[in-house]
Amino acid sequence: MSASHDNPESGPGERITEAEHAVMEVLWDRPRQTAAEVCEDVCAARGWSLATVKTLLSRLVQKGALAAEPDGRRFLYTPLIAREAYVGGESRRLVDRLFGGSAVSLVAHLAESEALTDADLAEIEALLKELRA
Repeated sequence: MSASHDNPESGPGERITEAEHAVMEVLWDRPRQTAAEVCEDVCAARGWSLATVKTLLSRLVQKGALAAEPDGRRFLYTPLIAREAYVGGESRRLVDRLFGGSAVSLVAHLAESEALTDADLAEIEALLKELRA
């Protein structure tokens, strides 16, 4: 088991797939749900069956991202990692992989590709002022 399993805030040992992330979002919004309850939120929109959700939940438990608590004949699933910790880790991996570890290069790329609106730039400026204070 990797060290990240020892600290739930650091994230799972293995990467979470896009499909698994959709399940995590449901559970971050409302922890302690059954597979059927998770399915109610994601199955119709994604064309998934209950069996698909159960498979994804099982994988997330194996990866250390979820806890499965027995509740009669079913399980209640709860995240073991915080959304903020997951987003932070994924953001850092993105910057490392695509921009050589430079967040400045990421922002420059977004600005050059016109992906930043005036409102985005204003928020970034306000954040920078707040960080400098």
